Amino acid sequence: MLTPLYGVAQLAKTLVAFTLALSFLTAGGAAAATAKRAPSAPLTADKVNDPNIVTPVGPKSTGAAVLRAQVLLDRARFTPGEIDGSFGSNMEKAIAAYQKANGLTASGRLDLDTWTALNREGAPALVTYTVSAADVAGPFLPIPSDMVEKAKMPAMGYTSALEAMGEKFHASPKLLSQLNPGKKLAEGTEILVPNVADLPALPKGGKVVVTKSTSTVALQDVDGKIVAQFPASMGSEHDPLPVGAWKIQGVARNPVFHYNPKLFWDAKPSDTAAKIPAGPNNPVGVTWIDLSKKNYGIHGTPEPSFIGKSQSHGCIRLTNWDAAALAQAVRPGTPAILQD
Repeated sequence: MLTPLYGVAQLAKTLVAFTLALSFLTAGGAAAATAKRAPSAPLTADKVNDPNIVTPVGPKSTGAAVLRAQVLLDRARFTPGEIDGSFGSNMEKAIAAYQKANGLTASGRLDLDTWTALNREGAPALVTYTVSAADVAGPFLPIPSDMVEKAKMPAMGYTSALEAMGEKFHASPKLLSQLNPGKKLAEGTEILVPNVADLPALPKGGKVVVTKSTSTVALQDVDGKIVAQFPASMGSEHDPLPVGAWKIQGVARNPVFHYNPKLFWDAKPSDTAAKIPAGPNNPVGVTWIDLSKKNYGIHGTPEPSFIGKSQSHGCIRLTNWDAAALAQAVRPGTPAILQD
């Protein structure tokens, strides 16, 4: 359920979130927040929302065309994971799945036909959002790496308003900083965000298919058509994915996580059982989809940027928003096929 390096990653995340939250308030914030995978060219609504963008997009691409494609793919429910404006393996898989579902050549690259299909909806990729009081209310607290210390927290909430806004709009905090240089993240501020909030619910799921070779989770409708695909992290050499035909037993939203060190190969000898409170930074995120395989499930994560790029303790991890969307479409008894 967790990456072996989870504790280190969580500490690093807290430090990065703090740094980005400060940089968001300054005119130089966008530059300070730029990471090696964040697009370097200025991004504006006019550029990203231009429906005439038909630029071929492939590996190492960055900028307005990539960002537009990521948002439109997310809206089509063939999600690239965390939206960051840079072409990566998750985006390549999302494009290929979208192409296949729409009768196009599944190249994993954006060509004219794929752009035409994506642009058909006509929705803008970026929109203006007014920050609400709830968005910045907090409390925003650092998350400790130690499980026993986590158990002492009142909740596993966000570490900053910037992190919270990133989850709300499926975007990396770095990208939000780049889209809004010099803007103060406070009530009443208008910011530019990906147009992915309040998407319609997915249709009733007929089957969930988890594929190890592609690190993806696909949702089929009752007629067997793939209607959504999400990037995922699953299994490791220590805890391989439990390949087989299972069923979904139920869904828990905002779950409490019961840490049992006996189930974790990398647990410290001094670790004891701990009850980790609910929240988006809970080890299983905001959603747990229980599988008929004991101790296994499909769930969210506090580390969306790691999805599809890290290992787990056997369970299947999605971004919090993808896990929540999938949970709405499944019911007890929905088949869940886990395959190589």
